[in-house]
Amino acid sequence: MKEIQLKLQGKLNRLTNETFKFDERVKEGWFSAVYFLKTREIAKKYKPDSVITMQFFQKDHAVLCGSDEVIALLHTFAENPEELEIHSLKDGDKIAPFETVLTVKGRYQDFGYLEGIIDGILARRTSVATNVYKLMKAASLSGKQKPVIFMGDRDDHYTQQAGDGYAAFIGGSTAQATHAMNEWWGKQGMGTMPHALIQLFNGDIVAATHAYKETFPEDELIALVDYNNDVISDALKVAREFGSELKGVRVDTSRTMIDKYFVRNQHVLGTFDPRGVNAELISALRHELDKEGFQHVKIVVSGGFTEERIQSFEENEVPVDMYGVGGSLLKVNIGFTGDNVTLDGEPQAKAGRKFRWNERLEKVEWQ
Repeated sequence: MKEIQLKLQGKLNRLTNETFKFDERVKEGWFSAVYFLKTREIAKKYKPDSVITMQFFQKDHAVLCGSDEVIALLHTFAENPEELEIHSLKDGDKIAPFETVLTVKGRYQDFGYLEGIIDGILARRTSVATNVYKLMKAASLSGKQKPVIFMGDRDDHYTQQAGDGYAAFIGGSTAQATHAMNEWWGKQGMGTMPHALIQLFNGDIVAATHAYKETFPEDELIALVDYNNDVISDALKVAREFGSELKGVRVDTSRTMIDKYFVRNQHVLGTFDPRGVNAELISALRHELDKEGFQHVKIVVSGGFTEERIQSFEENEVPVDMYGVGGSLLKVNIGFTGDNVTLDGEPQAKAGRKFRWNERLEKVEWQ
C-alpha cells in the first residue's frame, strides 16, 4: 500500500497510514454498524451527488488524541479521498466540551460508513491521553514532575498496546512498559524485574538482582523488593550488596497484604490502612535507606495507582520518586459524536445540532 503523507499547513508531518497498520476489512464495512452500510447504498442510489459535512465533538475538558489515526483512516478507506475536505485539531490539543475537533466534507457514500469507527478511535485515544494528563498533573503537585511509567499491558487486549502507548505518550507519560507501546514513534519499552524473576531464585532478592545486573549491565539497576512482603529488609539487603550501583527499588505490595514491617512495629498501627503500598510504609522505607547512607536510591511504587491515589501521596509529601500505573489509565470515559450538519452547502442537521465552525481547526492536505 502506498504510504500517504499527511501534513498540516506550516506544521510538521502527521503520522501516516503506514504507522497504523489498519485491518483491510475496514474497506468491506466489517467494523461499521450495518445501518451506516445501508445508508451508503441508499445514498449511492438516490443522492449520488449530495455533499455533506460531518463534524465531531465530545462533552468534557480533555486532551485530544486519535486525530492522526482518523485522518489516515479516511485517506486509506474512503472512496475518492482526494476529494474530501478535512479540517482537524492536532493530537495533544486541549479541547473543551462541545468543541468541534474534526470536520469532513464530501459525498456521504464516500466516507459516511466510517463514522462509528472514527468515534471509537477518538473516544479511546482521547480517554487514555486525558487520563494520563490528569494523572501527570497529580504527580507534579509537589512542585516537581514525578516520572510515570505506563504499565497497561496486562489490563487490556494486546492489540491495543500501540495505540494506548501512543495516547499515553500524548498525555505526557514518561515511559511505556512494552516495545509495542512505543511502536508509533520508534522508542523501546522500559522495565526492570517482575516477581517471576525472584521466584526463579527461590525468593532470594540479592541473587535475582545479581543475575539481572550481569545479564543487563547497561540498565539502571532497580530491584523489586516486595516479593517476600518485607520491603524494608529486602531493600536494605540489595542496597548493602550493590551500594552506588543500585539506582532504585520498586514496591508493588498487594492491596490485600500487610508488610512485615508493621508486624514488627505494631505500635504504629491504628490510624491508617496498613495494606498495600501506603504512605507510612514508603516513608519508613525512605527513612531506613537514608539512615544507612543510601539517599541515592530512588523509590518506585506501583500496584493499583490512580489519579486520586497519586494526588493523595503528593499532597502528603510521600517520598516517591516514580509511579508505575496501568489499568486506571485505560478507562474509556470520553465519548465522541459525529453529526451530519450541512447538505449541499446549506444547514441541515437533526434538532438540537448545528454546524459549529472552530477557528482552531486547520485544513489537512495530503500528498
